[in-house]
Amino acid sequence: MDNYIVSARKYRPTTFESVVGQHALTTTLKNAITTGKLAHAYLFCGPRGVGKTTCARIFAKTINCMNLTPEGEACNECESCVAFNEHRSYNIYELDAASNNSVDDIRQLVEQVRIPPQIGKYKVYIIDEVHMLSGPAFNAFLKTLEEPPHHTIFILATTEKYKIIPTILSRCQIYDFNRIGVEDIVAHLARIAAREQIVSEPEALNVIALKADGGMRDALSIFDQVVSFTGGHITYKSVIENLNVLDYEYYFRLTDQMLNNQVSEALLLLNEVINKGFDAGHFITGLASHFRDLLVSKDSATLPLLEVGASIRRQYGTQAQQCPQKFLYRAIKLCNDADLNYRLSKNKRLLVELTLIQIAQLTDETGDVEGGRSPKQAIKPIFNTPQTPQASQAQAQPMQSVRQPDTPTPTVAPAATRPTTPHQPPTDVLEALRREEKKPPVMTMPKLSISIKQTHTAGEATATQQAVAAPLPSAQETAQEFRPFGQNELNDAWLSFAATLPHEQIALAKRMQVLRPAMLDEVTFEIVLDNDIAVKEFTELIPTLQDYIRPQLRNARATMRVRLSEPEENKRPVSKVEKYQMMVEKNEALAELKETFGLELY
Repeated sequence: MDNYIVSARKYRPTTFESVVGQHALTTTLKNAITTGKLAHAYLFCGPRGVGKTTCARIFAKTINCMNLTPEGEACNECESCVAFNEHRSYNIYELDAASNNSVDDIRQLVEQVRIPPQIGKYKVYIIDEVHMLSGPAFNAFLKTLEEPPHHTIFILATTEKYKIIPTILSRCQIYDFNRIGVEDIVAHLARIAAREQIVSEPEALNVIALKADGGMRDALSIFDQVVSFTGGHITYKSVIENLNVLDYEYYFRLTDQMLNNQVSEALLLLNEVINKGFDAGHFITGLASHFRDLLVSKDSATLPLLEVGASIRRQYGTQAQQCPQKFLYRAIKLCNDADLNYRLSKNKRLLVELTLIQIAQLTDETGDVEGGRSPKQAIKPIFNTPQTPQASQAQAQPMQSVRQPDTPTPTVAPAATRPTTPHQPPTDVLEALRREEKKPPVMTMPKLSISIKQTHTAGEATATQQAVAAPLPSAQETAQEFRPFGQNELNDAWLSFAATLPHEQIALAKRMQVLRPAMLDEVTFEIVLDNDIAVKEFTELIPTLQDYIRPQLRNARATMRVRLSEPEENKRPVSKVEKYQMMVEKNEALAELKETFGLELY
């Protein structure tokens, strides 16, 4: 037990060739050593566990090697290499800036720089986590970093390059280390497992690589943890159990249920996941990633973006063929919206359940699943109770009793027979008024029970009384009631009506001031709206608006129509954010200016 060394230290690379996932950077460093074109200061930056400090040590060892190999690697046989391997070399000095970040620590370092190396050509100073140095310490280090002695090389390592002042950055050669790919981590773990005689499944190593998030040190630490748990036999089931990772099978089952509109089963599956201790937010994030992986599996060109094992890759390929592309687009959008709103939601589980219900209804035949638009946030009934024929007849019976057999059906004259000349009233209107004048008034007695037929009769009697009481219009008044009007007069009357609306309807008044009615013919005008709510609101306003606008236009036949705009004519005003995005497309420097100065849109 005393001789046990963790894998991250035991298998730490000692040559450039053994560094995993950083081939471009190691090749550059080897070529610089071979040609003798060494800089006096380097900055290695990148995520944790990707090999920054390791490459710095290999670089320091190689430049002091007395017998370089033809490949530009250290020989590991000369006195300098042996001293380095035994951790007794005085040519390499490491400083942890996280705990030694004061001005005095930097001044002590500057005094040591003057001393030349005893063995080898260079003294290398590796300052790890250099972004932790204080402001005065950076300033004290500037002059020495810019003009060090010829035998001194500085290697600065950091995970947060943006915290380093620009005057330090300008004095260094900057090397950006990338996250190590999943395939590289899996291959490296497989080699270590073979050396340690550990049996491992590729899917299990793939889960470890995904959990490590691009860091080799994290991957090796997780590997040691799983080996201790499994006793040297690493399986997929044991890995997801030990690391508390949600199994892929849950997402595959849930996707099948959603494609079949099985809302109840999807909610039960969510309950099972939560009972196992998984967070609902983690679950919805994983579901979004699952839909993303299904989307990239549909096209062979994007298949390399799928970072999973071979067997799971086949599962993705099979299920991707069953998923419509439009369904995946909308499902990803719904999951992403739920992820954004999860932190602000007070009832987080309900938010996730509503998202699952909406996704499960995307493939409903009665739903609208057109591609290219955001999914409608609508929820259809989940449980449909079958209706018996007797219940249908019982509901239809009241509707049939409304129609009386002796009630005459009102007839409407065809539009072709109606007069269209606006300059004079139609002759049938005058004839009707004269006939109604000769009829005696009809008096109706109130009754306790009211039928539809009686209601119509009472209404007709009231209209008859009004017609008899009203005198016949003169020829001049009749001509004014059908006077033609133009677009300008219509606009004035429209704005005049908007000004009369009460303060409670100020939003409607503002909307009317923006809209303008369009003339369809001599007496009909139209309002085109972009959503169903506005259409309903203006439709309810038609009677009141026509009663007001007809006297203003002196035309009793002025008629208003409301309709929903077609997709191709739905043109909304461009927002400030959209204007900014269009400007960035024309000039990318604008985005850099915004990020540099921290500007915001108002």
